[in-house]
Amino acid sequence: MKNKILELIKSSATNEEDYKSLVSIFNLHDQLQYATNIKQMGEDIFTWLNKEFNIDNLTFSLFDVNKNYKEVILKKGEEFYLDDDLSYFFIINTHTSLNATVSFSATSKVHFKILEIKYDIIEAAFFQVSPIIQSGILKKNFIESSSLDSVTNVYNRNYLIENLTTHLRLSNNKQNEIYFLMIGIDHFKAVIDEFDYDIADKVLIELAKVIHTNINEFDMVGRLNGDEFLVSILNNTSEHQAEELAKKIISDFAEISILVDEEKKQSLKKTICVGFEIYRLNSDITITDCIKNADIALYEAKNKGRSQLFKFSDLSAEDTIDLF
Repeated sequence: MKNKILELIKSSATNEEDYKSLVSIFNLHDQLQYATNIKQMGEDIFTWLNKEFNIDNLTFSLFDVNKNYKEVILKKGEEFYLDDDLSYFFIINTHTSLNATVSFSATSKVHFKILEIKYDIIEAAFFQVSPIIQSGILKKNFIESSSLDSVTNVYNRNYLIENLTTHLRLSNNKQNEIYFLMIGIDHFKAVIDEFDYDIADKVLIELAKVIHTNINEFDMVGRLNGDEFLVSILNNTSEHQAEELAKKIISDFAEISILVDEEKKQSLKKTICVGFEIYRLNSDITITDCIKNADIALYEAKNKGRSQLFKFSDLSAEDTIDLF
């Protein structure tokens, strides 16, 4: 591909089409340097493909060679399949364990033929921008390593609280309430005692999936410690809706079967309890206090049995809350 770039440079002096292609490639290169994250890079690549080659769909992904795992970063346009006759697939080699992949589909056989002629130009462009993509991936990895829980890929405690604080500062007093759901797995230690930490990790991962399925993109979830997750509901939801969401997470997780032994066809089902608390803007109670209250509510929920929801506001003098 380096040779293709050199060929374009040489021929651009006498060939106007090659000159235009070269300018286009370096325009993409310059644009990507301003991207703040890997998703924005995907957006910029799509914009370039759309403008230069009339591409109206795209899947931009990262593929982990070591784990044989693909993470879709961006999807644009109508869905298409790589095994159809109109699709194109490119690998952007970043010389790391994570390579970027770009796939898209032509709109017709005529369009496909045009793209076939331009194939080398697109490939040369992706070669030229690969160092920038590599930098974006390294930045993404650094941020995730310092902000995500290594088992479940949700936020860790410190990053979650830092993000919540930032969110409130930037909301300009528009966020009146935040609903906290402190989620804990019933008798989680028994999983470790009866099986092992690998099975316990599977339980945690499945719970994280259920939580993510039920919340929206504006909400936050973090693993605080052991089996406890904190969900922060940040959208314009009512207290009743937040309670119903908590109940749905409880019921959805109770239906999940976790495979323990494939040979023996042995599976495991677990339940969760949820502690519920509300943070109100301009109140005397801090976010940290609200999180502690949600933890107390979770303790009371577990005292009442499996699959329970308990609101901190329902705490009475008779309840035992000697936790700290």
